[in-house]
Amino acid sequence: MIAILGTGKMGEALLSGLLRAGFKPGDVLATARRTERAKDLEERYGVRTVSNAEAAKSADTIILSVKPQDMASLLGEIAPHVPADLLVISAAAGITTSFVESRLGADIPVVRVMSNTPVLVDEAMSVISAGAHASEEHLKRTEDLLRPVGKVLRIPESQQDAATALSGSGPAYFFYLVEAMVDAGILLGMPRAAALDMVTQSIVGAAIMLRDSGEHPVILREAVTSPGGTTIAAIAELERHSVRAAFLAAIEAARNRGRELAEG
Repeated sequence: MIAILGTGKMGEALLSGLLRAGFKPGDVLATARRTERAKDLEERYGVRTVSNAEAAKSADTIILSVKPQDMASLLGEIAPHVPADLLVISAAAGITTSFVESRLGADIPVVRVMSNTPVLVDEAMSVISAGAHASEEHLKRTEDLLRPVGKVLRIPESQQDAATALSGSGPAYFFYLVEAMVDAGILLGMPRAAALDMVTQSIVGAAIMLRDSGEHPVILREAVTSPGGTTIAAIAELERHSVRAAFLAAIEAARNRGRELAEG
């Protein structure tokens, strides 16, 4: 039995992914703060919604998917009900495995996860890290849960905040870029729908090339960049406006904000 505690947007995305991956609604429990939210989840997915304490007692794996600032109170609520053999998967940005372990007591196995919203289309990037008491078997169980909805990568926990900023928030950066490119198309006289189609397909195609070709992004970019051509003129403008530096600063800011949220 798997329980998702805090079934907000990301929790719901994980829930729907588990069901698409073959889990039965009867194999999954969900918790929600508001009664109307719980009712909506039951009607939409056929899962049973329960209290956080009941979820902790009933499941053999729980996924903590609340906001970072709500994690301490959630852990305090479920701590008296957590059996020693429960696998705890924490999906809250900035929350360390030691934070969870210190509040649940005993030798609870904890795996820290950061996934992202493409879990909705089975193309998530999920990165996982083991806590002090999580074994290889616990990591494999976590991978088995996440692999049907995307790619899973193991990383040291010291890199989790950076991963949150890079891949956890990453889809938003692409949507922001698409928005800007579509606006540019409109400025140049393209209808919005046509501009969106062209930009979307360009990004999808480029992403597949990058994933499947094995080539470095610099090589792929240079293949499009003819001497004295249109692409190099655009690249020169991006460099003049320090777009690369802005991305470096933005992702660093996201990393720092994740740490601040975890600290409360």
